[in-house]
Amino acid sequence: MALPKGIVNVAIMRQRKLRGGQDKKADLWDRAQPDAMGLWRDAYLESLEARNYSPNTLASRRDAFRVFLSWAADRELTRVTQITRPILEAYQRWLSKYTKTDGKRLGWSAQTSRLGALKDWFRWLTKRDVIMHNPASELEMPRQEKRLPGASLTPSQLALLMAVPNVADPLGLRDRAMLETLYSTGMRRFEVCHLEMIDYNAERRTIHIRKGKGKKDRMVPVGAQAIYWIEKYLTYARPRLCLDTRTQAVFLTGYGGPFHPDVLSRYVSKWMDQAGLDGSCHTLRHTCATHMLDGGADIRYIQQLLGHESLETTAIYTEVSILKLQDVHARCHPSGQLAALVENR
Repeated sequence: MALPKGIVNVAIMRQRKLRGGQDKKADLWDRAQPDAMGLWRDAYLESLEARNYSPNTLASRRDAFRVFLSWAADRELTRVTQITRPILEAYQRWLSKYTKTDGKRLGWSAQTSRLGALKDWFRWLTKRDVIMHNPASELEMPRQEKRLPGASLTPSQLALLMAVPNVADPLGLRDRAMLETLYSTGMRRFEVCHLEMIDYNAERRTIHIRKGKGKKDRMVPVGAQAIYWIEKYLTYARPRLCLDTRTQAVFLTGYGGPFHPDVLSRYVSKWMDQAGLDGSCHTLRHTCATHMLDGGADIRYIQQLLGHESLETTAIYTEVSILKLQDVHARCHPSGQLAALVENR
């Protein structure tokens, strides 16, 4: 089977890079055969890049292929024409029993993400006549787990968390500003790390999030308390942390550069632990949404704030928020009416 010239060139460049030792993380998958999985995996990822898929999506697809192609290679399966529905079902069973380094099995979302990448890949291969039949067309995905997110922080717990950073120190002032930003805006961790000076407007009390999840922009409001701490950080701490005036990131590390999302996660987990709490960056995002809902915000506004594409994703917070249900329970359920109980005595 002849490959398009562009794809052949990509494969040759990747093989040259491998022989030259320039890519230390290069894989050893076969690309010599016209229907080699390694070769068509490269072509598929190239097509996703050309269609402007986000870096996070590309990284997720690469990880999915890394696992599947390694599993297939162990069974001497190296060509896309060798893959059948029973083989994919065997891989699905293996994936459902796969144990991570921490001893836990893959969750529903991780399994669905990896299998979904394969379904899309084989659909793409079929459209290009690389294979005559799509072996993943009738592959049944794992049943969705309906789980509520972890509990949000209470106001008293938030106060404990916000008191952890030493605001007399430049780094502590930065830490407090980051915590306030996460809670006030509900931003994702990578959105906070990518936040630049031009995106923050204190006068309008807004933050322009550029290329959020799915490369989508959105504008979010910032509360007065967060503004106070961000302004204090920008005035007294950031000038001392910034080693290059060309650096545009709002929040800087002790080395003068922007944060990596994993580093920010470790910081927040550490502050949570110091406050005697259990949580992460997402806990503050979840707390922001829950407190907004408890305060009477329409769920559509919360959807816009969080940047959810589907209202169903935001709707889960209506199942978590308990304050309104407690109020109705106290008014309507006999056991919730303390006055009537006292009178009966």
